[in-house]
Amino acid sequence: MPARTRRQSTSARSAPHQHDEMHMQSLEDLFVKEIKDLYNAEQQILKALPKMIREVSSEELQQALRQHFDQTKGHVERLDQVFADIGEAAGGAKCRGMAGILEEGSQMLRGPADESVKDAGIISAAQRVEHYEMAGC
Repeated sequence: MPARTRRQSTSARSAPHQHDEMHMQSLEDLFVKEIKDLYNAEQQILKALPKMIREVSSEELQQALRQHFDQTKGHVERLDQVFADIGEAAGGAKCRGMAGILEEGSQMLRGPADESVKDAGIISAAQRVEHYEMAGC
């Protein structure tokens, strides 16, 4: 299938354009805003997972979180390709939704707790992260 070229709107676009609520003029702008949000969410997950892996006591849970880390790296690589294909930079605003979910999860890592209870809390937090990812951020 031939590569699609980026559609230009009838109004002239300046170099990098802003994809925030105030400047969305087209479905393309919405798409770019959404994938930038998703990209940032995935970057936040990559930063949070190593700490979660270090904190869990179950070897099986550590392995599952390592697998999630590897999958997330794959998500980022695919998003990098999408950005390259559409001619956009991969950066963007912080995904506040994912930041909130990860902050709640990090609270479970603070303070003393029974190992199995902490592991269960991390599983719960990881499930919330996964559900948010599936929703497309």
